[in-house]
Amino acid sequence: MKDERIKPVSPLRRALIRPELGGICGTILVFLLFAVIAGDSGMFAAEGLMNWTVVSAQFMVIAVGACLLMIAGEFDLSTGSMIGFSGVMMAILSVHLGVPLWLAIIATFVFCVLLGGVNGWLVIRTGLPSFIVTLAFLYILRGLTIWGSIYFTRQTIIGGVAEKAATDWLASIFGGKVLGWLFTWMGEAGWIATFTRGNRAGQPVIDGIPMLVVWAIVLVVFGHWLLTRTKFGNWIFAAGGDALAARYVGVPVNRVKILMFMFSAFCACVFATCQVMEFGSAAADRGLLKEFEAIICVVIGGALLTGGYGSVIGAALGAIIFGVVQQGLFFANAESSLFRVFLGVILLTAVIMNTYIRRIITGER
Repeated sequence: MKDERIKPVSPLRRALIRPELGGICGTILVFLLFAVIAGDSGMFAAEGLMNWTVVSAQFMVIAVGACLLMIAGEFDLSTGSMIGFSGVMMAILSVHLGVPLWLAIIATFVFCVLLGGVNGWLVIRTGLPSFIVTLAFLYILRGLTIWGSIYFTRQTIIGGVAEKAATDWLASIFGGKVLGWLFTWMGEAGWIATFTRGNRAGQPVIDGIPMLVVWAIVLVVFGHWLLTRTKFGNWIFAAGGDALAARYVGVPVNRVKILMFMFSAFCACVFATCQVMEFGSAAADRGLLKEFEAIICVVIGGALLTGGYGSVIGAALGAIIFGVVQQGLFFANAESSLFRVFLGVILLTAVIMNTYIRRIITGER
């Protein structure tokens, strides 16, 4: 009998088992749909394009961390609470305790990444499902966030960050914009719309690419490179595919999983920091349900819930689908509640397709 590892595989089969297939098909269908129902609404003009790009970038940042963790065979349900917690911690340190903003940002990242490590350590040491451990941290972090903001400020929204960020060198890496000169030139050339009245007359409607979008691109590129071009990426697949077999061949499964929990917390902190710099404030209720949105993006992008299979590119496509649908319904003047309906249909379709792919891979009938 011919060894399965050298058995010829048809191009069609190779295409069908690619994790990005569902994300690619979904992205094409979503764009075609909104090109038909909202094509003349400005959704695909420069301003509309930037609108849904920023929304997609929000999902993308946290989806990268969730994707790598899910491929490693674990879940993190504390992502949303980590977003709220890290934002409030950053604001309390800088605004109410007088810590320089750059130091508050670094301290928040270090502390929250360590908390992610604690999540992973507890999962490994106790043997409990990560669903349970991180669900507990979801409530712990959300409770600490609300308590901390009320204890220090007597309110759940903490302002004053914008003033601190105005002169801070690190804040611009998370809250600034890049390539403003390019959009100015495009406006002067008539390629994009410009303001026709007010103090901004003649200026382009888009004054740069937000750093959130830059962070999303950087994280996607890094995650894809890590997963597909490094030995550690092979370890991630092995840890999620068959942890016992991976240990037998020398893969440090425990270390891989803990590091992926830490990376998930890092992505949540990036999201929170960009959000705090954008609004100039932190709020205790931010990040609500973001953990589920991140997981949905990853599943839409082709990852299996059982671990060992997935793609960062697929997760990024899932985030784009999420953002385009959310904003596309607004541009189409559709009832906002239909977003949940669209999302449910897309998620169900993705899960069915992923189940079919798993059967192709394993040879099940």
